[in-house]
Amino acid sequence: MPTTQSRYQAPSYSRPVTMPGKQPSKIPVAYPSYQAAYNRAATSPPQRGASVSSSAVPSLTSDSGSNTSEYGEGASGIDLVELLNDKLSTTVNREPLDRGMASQAQTSGELNAKNRELMELQALAQRRLKGARANVADGMKAAKEVRKDLEWTQKRVNNLKTKTERKYPKEYRKASQRYPSPEH
Repeated sequence: MPTTQSRYQAPSYSRPVTMPGKQPSKIPVAYPSYQAAYNRAATSPPQRGASVSSSAVPSLTSDSGSNTSEYGEGASGIDLVELLNDKLSTTVNREPLDRGMASQAQTSGELNAKNRELMELQALAQRRLKGARANVADGMKAAKEVRKDLEWTQKRVNNLKTKTERKYPKEYRKASQRYPSPEH
């Protein structure tokens, strides 16, 4: 869908706006011709019978006729910000900016959702790790108990074996030959 851009047409008349002077900057300027254009203030010529000020920049608050236009509206009645905003709003196509802001908001929302999801997964992983550590600790405790029980049982079997060998030497040799021990 092609977009059309409307251009603002300036009216054929111009109203003078008096602005206070600006002190020259001590910073070197890359484009001096532009600086010269911005330092000039537009003023209307004094009207008949008006007092002429000796200042290079007319005062906005003086009662002289230099700050009123032929339409009877003073410079203080013009809202420069509103005027510039109106001009910019008619010359600038805001559609790409709006699309960019919408995609930025959507991307931000997606990032926030992923961040929340990652935080939940991290909390879940920490809970699982805590449970796994508890299981490993329980398993180690059980393994130590089993080892202790096996050592006690092995010691008891060895004691019984030596007692049986001393008490019944013939029967023990006969049984040992018939059923050899895995240790030998």
